[in-house]
Amino acid sequence: MKTLIFSTAALMLVGILGFGIQGAWSDSDHMKRLSTGVAPVTNPLYQEECGSCHLAYPPGLLPAASWQGIMSGLDDHFGDNAELDSDVLQQLSNHLASNSAEMSAYRRSQAIMSSLRNSRTPPLRITELSYFAHEHREIPKRIIELPEVGSLSQCNACHRYAEQGSFSEDDIWIKGIGHWDD
Repeated sequence: MKTLIFSTAALMLVGILGFGIQGAWSDSDHMKRLSTGVAPVTNPLYQEECGSCHLAYPPGLLPAASWQGIMSGLDDHFGDNAELDSDVLQQLSNHLASNSAEMSAYRRSQAIMSSLRNSRTPPLRITELSYFAHEHREIPKRIIELPEVGSLSQCNACHRYAEQGSFSEDDIWIKGIGHWDD
């Protein structure tokens, strides 16, 4: 009898928690972020150290193995020396790994991981992702070469809310051109 009462109570608790979770997911802004973005950067140390030179790319844009490769080569970080103190390096490496694409519930991060299924080596650049190439395939070279854009690695040159983790096509705004609609 005690088992039946305990089981019933456990099922009721799961039902209540499930209802609470479902209610939280009904927020349309939250759902939009989950479907069009990645988790935003919230780590102040990461924002300070990496965001001082370029967009602090949301960790959910790459798998942990990619972040590990990037962090292990900071002495030649895409042509610059970005070495860090060992304790800062460890903190940031842990943060990137624990917030990487495979750890994320965001659909864009999951799509990135899905696109890597057949990949043998983790990419060191977001622009090397097949998912990224597919999403940016229709952008004309003349747009990429605009001084305001410069390269596809400058996410925030077109994605107004990239720093908040949003990469929605609805929010693309290119300086000198305006709203982008492909």
